[in-house]
Amino acid sequence: MRSAGLRSQTGYGKRKWKGGGVPSVVAPNHLQRQFDVLEPNRVWVTDITYVRTHEGWLYLAVVLDLFSRQVVGWSMRSRIDTELAMNALLMAVWRRKPTDPVMVHSDQGSQFTSKDWRDFLTEHRLEPSMSRRGNCHDNACAESFFQLLKRERIKRKTYATRDVARQDIFDYIEMFYNPKRRHGFNDRLSPAEFERRHFERLAGV
Repeated sequence: MRSAGLRSQTGYGKRKWKGGGVPSVVAPNHLQRQFDVLEPNRVWVTDITYVRTHEGWLYLAVVLDLFSRQVVGWSMRSRIDTELAMNALLMAVWRRKPTDPVMVHSDQGSQFTSKDWRDFLTEHRLEPSMSRRGNCHDNACAESFFQLLKRERIKRKTYATRDVARQDIFDYIEMFYNPKRRHGFNDRLSPAEFERRHFERLAGV
């Protein structure tokens, strides 16, 4: 690649976050990197990333179902706050309407340790699980999705406005990633197709 003048495509460099310290509430790491899940709506993972625009940062929160790696909830805002995370989780609950408890795994960010977040989990029978502090590998599936998004769509560009970025990210998630992008974990099927075939098998039993 060097002799041919080629470079690999990567996402943004790691952003330096302000603040820190010990979070007020920490849930145990119930997931323990058990990323292979046999049914939908058993384990969701959630995380937040950021996208450059000329208006400033746009923050994206997503919720993925580990069964199919499908993005079942997402939210975008100009502020990285609890509302950003809760809107993504609310979309996941509204779309999936789980009838049994669901484990929701996150990191120890302040968005996921707030009282509003904890109350929402309790109200909707969602069971919190958290990565060990500073260990991104405990939430590797969410990190992997963000890497795909930035490598396959964003490609280090800076959007003119947050609205332009929102439209492009919406298109990637809802028009490409969920319905079309083949995933090695899903036997080379898209997340939506993988789930469709799962429910077809159940109906045929």
